[in-house]
Amino acid sequence: MSKRIFVTGIGTEIGKTFVSAVICEALLADYWKPLQAGELDDLDSLWVRDFISNDVSEFHTEKFLLSEPLSPHAAARLDGIKISLDDFKTPKTDNTLVIEGAGGLMVPLNDEGDMMIDLIPKLADTVVLVSMNYLGSINHTLMSAELLKQRNIPVMGIIFNGDPNPETEEIILSYTGLKCLGKIPMADSDIKEFVKEQAERLKANFL
Repeated sequence: MSKRIFVTGIGTEIGKTFVSAVICEALLADYWKPLQAGELDDLDSLWVRDFISNDVSEFHTEKFLLSEPLSPHAAARLDGIKISLDDFKTPKTDNTLVIEGAGGLMVPLNDEGDMMIDLIPKLADTVVLVSMNYLGSINHTLMSAELLKQRNIPVMGIIFNGDPNPETEEIILSYTGLKCLGKIPMADSDIKEFVKEQAERLKANFL
């Protein structure tokens, strides 16, 4: 049975798109970013497409393309768009689908109080939480994990992206009880080849 995996992060610029590419490559999965705010000349879907090596993954069209790199509720308001949870329907596919969120869990989608976390149960079966080691990341990761737990949203595990910090990673895994799906270092080689290498290394953790 195919899975619908929602990739979210503990904040912005955490590496969700890179991790999504690795998972797509590992599982030969489809990719979908329901909502993109800003960077419309350099869509995340195009980045993933360009840096995976398999020819199985399909890329599904975004539901919302917002012109400004802002919180979705603010970007939508500037574009004269109204976002509702009911607007989002998971694309039909028989393949595993990797769904990349925008920002973190509590990013507002509209002025009615709907957040990114409210969208997850409508679209996905499980979550991959992307963390990155920086001052404050323990707090941000534990809060994100606690929110998912409170909402009874299944979590496959955590991926630590970027420079390692074993002490930070150990305390996060200990407090959350979540599985470590992988630790991805900073890319030190050709990006496409690096994505392929990391996908092969972490593949078994997603099966």
